[in-house]
Amino acid sequence: MAKASRSTKALPAPAAKAIEVFAQDIATARKRRRTPQRLLAQRMMVSLDTLQRLERGDAGVSLGVVATALWALGLIDRLAALASPDQDTVGKGEELKRLPKQARMPRAPKSDLDF
Repeated sequence: MAKASRSTKALPAPAAKAIEVFAQDIATARKRRRTPQRLLAQRMMVSLDTLQRLERGDAGVSLGVVATALWALGLIDRLAALASPDQDTVGKGEELKRLPKQARMPRAPKSDLDF
């Protein structure tokens, strides 16, 4: 069995809860499709144990396994939208704070043709 990394031990409570909900959602999606765990694991090319760890909410399961599970269930488009800049309201707010308060007209270049 792999040794747990410090990052999974120090997982913030909201992140742990989100992983737990995500794991339940993966299991629900598989069950709705009436796909046995063994068959989904074969489609994902992972062991049955890895799929079971994913569905239990093990934070040590790799992102590649998560992506493969979403692909096998036909939900891969959701992964692309996960951290989309369009959905980043905090980042957008910070960007707006950095915008200049006033806009100035650019200086006209000096011309050699002075009449």
